[in-house]
Amino acid sequence: MILSLRQAIYKKMEPKSIEDLHATIEDAIEGDERALPGLGVLFEVLWKHIDKEQKDKIVDTIREHLPQ
Repeated sequence: MILSLRQAIYKKMEPKSIEDLHATIEDAIEGDERALPGLGVLFEVLWKHIDKEQKDKIVDTIREHLPQ
């Protein structure tokens, strides 16, 4: 059975508690860059389930904090 990157991330996240998800995100941000694609998959899940106002706020926050 061949899993896509998304499917593999979803499978890895299935049994996670809120605390586990929080720690996974923090570890990926502070740790090895190889975890960044997983954050992309989690961001995709977030993006698909929020409204336009929330999306605009996220985009504004990202834009404001990108290095100049």
